[in-house]
Amino acid sequence: MFLGIDLGTGSCKALLLSSGGTVVSEASQAYPVNAPKPGWAESDPENWWQAVGEAARRAVKGHADKVLAVGLSGQMHGVVLVDANGSPLRPAILWADGRATQELQALEALPDRLRHRLANPPAVGMAAASLLWLKTHEEALYQKARWALQPKDWLRLWLTGEAHSEPSDASGTFLYDLLADTWAFEVMEALGLRPDLFPPLVGSAEIAGYLGPEAARHLGLPTGIPVAAGAADTAAALLGCGLKLGEAQLTVGSGAQLTVLLAEAKVDPTLRTHLFRAALPGQWYAMAAIQNAGLALEWVRALLGLNWEQAYQEAQSVAPGCEGLTFLPYLTGERTPHLDPLARGVWAGLGRHHQRGHLMRAALEGVAFSLRDGLEALGEAVAPHSPLRLAGGGSTHPFWQQMLADVLGCPLQPNPIPSASGKGAAVLAARAIGTTVHTPPSPLPTSMTPSGISYHEHYLRFKHLYKQLTDWFRM
Repeated sequence: MFLGIDLGTGSCKALLLSSGGTVVSEASQAYPVNAPKPGWAESDPENWWQAVGEAARRAVKGHADKVLAVGLSGQMHGVVLVDANGSPLRPAILWADGRATQELQALEALPDRLRHRLANPPAVGMAAASLLWLKTHEEALYQKARWALQPKDWLRLWLTGEAHSEPSDASGTFLYDLLADTWAFEVMEALGLRPDLFPPLVGSAEIAGYLGPEAARHLGLPTGIPVAAGAADTAAALLGCGLKLGEAQLTVGSGAQLTVLLAEAKVDPTLRTHLFRAALPGQWYAMAAIQNAGLALEWVRALLGLNWEQAYQEAQSVAPGCEGLTFLPYLTGERTPHLDPLARGVWAGLGRHHQRGHLMRAALEGVAFSLRDGLEALGEAVAPHSPLRLAGGGSTHPFWQQMLADVLGCPLQPNPIPSASGKGAAVLAARAIGTTVHTPPSPLPTSMTPSGISYHEHYLRFKHLYKQLTDWFRM
């Protein structure tokens, strides 16, 4: 058996996979995301560590002696600044953090030839921007640090005592040369960042260390089990759900990603969308990254005092377009297609006739419109009206799935694998010790097809609202 650990934004999931591809057990444990200042997003790695232990012990209970290897996946873009012992020097800065707006200027000023090799638009929350902020505002800690690690790479350091990274997470730092498949040391030099902060790279499916005694006890496993390098959560999810080259997937969680798996590195000439390394050699994926999906919907639901069943029920009682109400979901700025860290959330068009259900439905529509913006930004990488795989914990309700199909204008094929990132991590663990997991093909559920309801005019109103407010966001 193989243990996959997925270190997400708000919770850790542990999944035990048999060599036949069957999920034997799963467990999860939540932890907080903190906002010590407006626009900040941080987590205490000690909370991660405790949650990983809780989830792993529950997942492996009764099977610990059968676990042959451990694999990891985790949230992208964050920075965990640690000392020589691997102890965090401060809370981790997460992908949703918006503090490094001034630092974006340095990233945008890089020469075109270097930006082309990075193959990505710069964004706050990426490691490069966060590290520049730390260098300016917390210089003593920056100079004291031994490593600047991605979240799952920090976890692996604590499991094995060895510091590494791997291509799928490194390619999301804005400090990785996608075309040469190595750290972009010339970019680090241009930005004035310390190259010694970045650990050696190993392949996602390679052994990157072995469980130490204390870590093994914490996970409820024997000492010395191999630990695979693992992959970024999206890359692991694409592997775990069996996405094939050329196929596209929509994953909805706190954020959302529209991804298409590629056999060659095709850089978006407009640099509005992302290009990252996939979990397997010789594969990449293009991605439209939507920062505010479940994150915005959860905020609206809680603000309105609804549970999720009430939220969907009240939203269904309102006609499409919400009688003139439009919601921009950009609570933490937005990436694709705007690359605008200063954008903010807005309800526009409010009247006395609007009730709680209007506000909730407008929020759902606003997130769906934001996803359509992202799909259109991917351009020819995704054929028009082609089916999308649908994954993620924020995409399970039939009413929401139907709205997404109608807004995006394409069939949605719900993915039968709910914990795809954890499964992908476990598959990488198996590959690291030379084992192939024989996953039986899962029958895909019936597609959710567009119903014929048109959201076109409402979508155009949504796009126009953002354009009208861009100057106001900067006041």
